Amino acid sequence: MKIHDLRPPEGAHRDRKRVGRGEGGKGGKTAGRGSKGQRARGTVPVGFEGGQMPLHMRVPKLRGFKNPFRVEYQAINLDALAESGLDAVDPDVLRAKGLLHKKGLVKILGRGSIDRAVTVKAHAFSKSAEAAITAAGGTVEVLPKPWGDRRPPAKGNHLTNR
Repeated sequence: MKIHDLRPPEGAHRDRKRVGRGEGGKGGKTAGRGSKGQRARGTVPVGFEGGQMPLHMRVPKLRGFKNPFRVEYQAINLDALAESGLDAVDPDVLRAKGLLHKKGLVKILGRGSIDRAVTVKAHAFSKSAEAAITAAGGTVEVLPKPWGDRRPPAKGNHLTNR
């Protein structure tokens, strides 16, 4: 079998309906357009709504996309941990030191270096930060997210104000 031998199965391809070809058969006379009027005469552009602002012009343009399930972290770098002089670091201690805002999740990032063993508890770590802390003899503990193992709650007034 060659490509030119391929044919659709019997009955799969139907010819288009030829309307307005005499009153003898189906689709004659008004050709499915009803009788008289502007729509019957073929002068109305597609999407025209009689002068009313058309749908494609009244719908606002969607500019991009905002993920309602985005998780935002407060970033703390290794150089800030090294300057703090703490041996055990967790979000509460960092908040007490004034390095974090009141609320939010904490992520440790790898800028800078650390040269002593530190126990660090946070909600997330970058790979470079985790490697640097363990190489210095410290330990890394990932804290659980407040929403558990499911996806985070949706943000945005149209999703939360129900």
